[in-house]
Amino acid sequence: MGYIIIDKIKNNNKKIMIFVEGTILKPKHNNFFSRINMNGYVPIGNAIDTLKNWQEQGYEIIYLTSQTGRRAMKMAQHLDELGFVGSMVGYRQRYQDYTTLIKEELPDILIEDDCKSIGGEDYMCSSKLSEDLKSKIKIIKVKEFEGIDNVKLY
Repeated sequence: MGYIIIDKIKNNNKKIMIFVEGTILKPKHNNFFSRINMNGYVPIGNAIDTLKNWQEQGYEIIYLTSQTGRRAMKMAQHLDELGFVGSMVGYRQRYQDYTTLIKEELPDILIEDDCKSIGGEDYMCSSKLSEDLKSKIKIIKVKEFEGIDNVKLY
């Protein structure tokens, strides 16, 4: 897994891994160019404040992006510029899938959207996890592009 460290402080007890695109960010405009230009992505609802609140409660925030390589670095910069807090941005490297990233970090909570625009549940990270891993992680699914404002962690 590739990582981009965005905050060196990692002293929290519990980890939240949250998917970026579709879960906390959405394209400003609903057109093809907005979907490929990550600078055109904007926060969904009060995602920034919600994540700051969770971090203040002691959760380590780890982002998971669909971007790879340099684009993952640009996404990390974009999240920082928007004011998102967290310890790192994880991304897939060649021949990796999202389950590898989740296994490496083993978050307490995984938050992702329902992937409706790309085919639904079959494309969700959690759908590919083993039953053993699913039993160790609280999985929270939100509707794509509707945000995390109403998410209850427990």
